[in-house]
Amino acid sequence: MIHPTPTKILLATTLQPLVRQLSGSLAQGARLIEHFLHHEPTPQHMATFERELSALLRDVGRRIVAWVLNHVEPERPEEAPSRLWWKGQAYRRRRQHRTSLATLFGPVIVWRRLYEPLAPGLHAIHPLELNLGLEAGVATPALAERLGRWAAEHTQCQVLEMLTHDHGVHWSCTTLRKLLGSLSAGMAPHRHAAQVDQVVHWLHQARVSKGRFQPTLAVGRDGVNVPLRHGAWKEGATATVSVMNRRGKRVGTVSLGQMPESGQTTLTTQLTALIQDILKQVDAQGLRLVYVSDDGYPPSDYYHTVLKTMHDPQRPWRPLTWLRIVDYYHVCLYIKQLAEAIFGPSAKGRAWAKQMRKHLKTTSDGITRVLQSASALRLKHGLWGTHPRAMTRPTRTSKNVRIGCGIGTTAASAFPSAPASRRPPVKRCSPSDSSARGCRGRSQADKSSWTSG
Repeated sequence: MIHPTPTKILLATTLQPLVRQLSGSLAQGARLIEHFLHHEPTPQHMATFERELSALLRDVGRRIVAWVLNHVEPERPEEAPSRLWWKGQAYRRRRQHRTSLATLFGPVIVWRRLYEPLAPGLHAIHPLELNLGLEAGVATPALAERLGRWAAEHTQCQVLEMLTHDHGVHWSCTTLRKLLGSLSAGMAPHRHAAQVDQVVHWLHQARVSKGRFQPTLAVGRDGVNVPLRHGAWKEGATATVSVMNRRGKRVGTVSLGQMPESGQTTLTTQLTALIQDILKQVDAQGLRLVYVSDDGYPPSDYYHTVLKTMHDPQRPWRPLTWLRIVDYYHVCLYIKQLAEAIFGPSAKGRAWAKQMRKHLKTTSDGITRVLQSASALRLKHGLWGTHPRAMTRPTRTSKNVRIGCGIGTTAASAFPSAPASRRPPVKRCSPSDSSARGCRGRSQADKSSWTSG
């Protein structure tokens, strides 16, 4: 039986150098306490005491983490293995190298041993980084997790400011992107399974909820203009899968995102696999399937070529029935475009568009009125063609089906989007930037598995 070493013996032997380092901090903490207790308690004194104590404790944590990391590997070279194997390749021991590592308590200096590959064409490794899971060789796992959550909700500049303010770590944009790219690549293999499990859990919650509506699985798809290098703007693709309970309240949403790509095939593949794997675990009977999007080519093509032809994974002979909704926000944009095509940028056109939007919201045959009004004007103004299959607000709201763009653009809202003519060209990420693709595109959702509740 192995008995742990008593704490007093550890403090007097192995940890004695660390104890000496922390003695000054302990004395400073005692002075802070004494100073606070010997003065009249006021909000200002309390705030000062708390801030100074927080900084002191962070410094103590930084010293402890630095001491521990520098004592994980043997100090003397002969105590470390001269050869080691990693991924089927042999590596030989070399000297230690100094690096700065970001932690929750601040930056620390760490000495880690380098191992060179015996075979040509391979990169050298640092076993300390591999064993401890140091992300991209620049941050500890705990800090990397926090940065991943921040990057999913904030801009790059905001993340850097928060990192400096909360952790005293000063990074460049390049270092942050390096970490986010590594974090995204490491989490990508686990994203799909985590999202499937989360949505299935939400659907079980929706089934047992109380209300007069069917539980709803709502799929949304949208695009967003993303600024790229050299001043170019391209359309990135986003998608969401949401669950609504029997009262029509959203239980949660998982999101997907992809940087600009011709045909958006990657997002189509990911979204289709997600839907199919969810329905393999959940009975589609008694479940309302809804597809909410604008009427652009990629979302419409996905509905006609994928969703309309999709069969129930649990009943391969039975096709699934999807309710297609063109969301109200985008329909209003189409009405605005139609008004400008008919009347031009005039007050008369804006008044007509306002009247048509009101019909869509308040009357059951609102789309019919819009089409009739447009048809009456098309010969005079040269307008040809209408879309007779748009959906009306009263019909859908009576069934408590969402018609807004909230479902379809949850992930899209994570991107900084604006027309190219309204924003000056700036240097941004490239289409292959994994950090933008992996974190910002999937954001808004679970912050560990990219889902939002």
